[in-house]
Amino acid sequence: MRRPPALSMSIACAVLGVASTVYAADYVSLAGGTFTSVLPADGKAGDATVAPFRLRATPVTNAEFLAFVRAHPQWRRDHSPAVFAESRYLSSWSAPDAPGPAASSEQPVTWVSWFAAQAFCENERARLPTWYEWEFAAAADATRTDARADPAWRERILTWYARPSTAALASVGGEANVYGARDLHGLVWEWVDDFNALLVSADNREQGDPDMLRFCGAGALTLQQRENYAVLMRVAMLSSLKAADATANLGFRCAKPGLIEDAP
Repeated sequence: MRRPPALSMSIACAVLGVASTVYAADYVSLAGGTFTSVLPADGKAGDATVAPFRLRATPVTNAEFLAFVRAHPQWRRDHSPAVFAESRYLSSWSAPDAPGPAASSEQPVTWVSWFAAQAFCENERARLPTWYEWEFAAAADATRTDARADPAWRERILTWYARPSTAALASVGGEANVYGARDLHGLVWEWVDDFNALLVSADNREQGDPDMLRFCGAGALTLQQRENYAVLMRVAMLSSLKAADATANLGFRCAKPGLIEDAP
């Protein structure tokens, strides 16, 4: 996947003056490897390769994002420029610097833009995971690194997608998968670093002109594993967003390169 031009996160950090403040967070190690993604690496049928990486065990919570906002008030909803966060940014909070009773501290933070999520991760000396990293981690269940061929596994995920989205979000900390990562399914959608490149064709003649109709009916024929409908829904949703957008069911978690035992 090739990433189309976008407003650089480094520009956002320079404009908003984000200085690094590392927060304690649990990361789990994933050794990576080669796997069959729903988005073929060569645009046709090629497997994807993921290097070893670390992933936050759970999505970032309201409490964690509140600490970030208080340390970096330029990311308050009343201070952040519209180019980095739309008008609904952190709209579920009762105040610019307080989630309030309707957003508990252990719920995943939502209504955050890609820019804000990436700034939080950079502040943690991390980054947002790539799509392939997220998909690699999310393919696992409690005992298998790849449970995607299991109809029961797919059915559990689809059951969550079928539930109404009006209920209050649960707290983070669901059942861990084989890597120790939690809540990759069943809680919120999640930003990925390369969200705006997910539908870009491998054909150079089509660069800059993503065919958004590939997700309409039989138009999805370029995608692999079409039986994993729930994962494809995430691709469709993420690819429809802009970096400043925010939604009620979209949160994030951070990633770092390498394994925990290799970290300095």
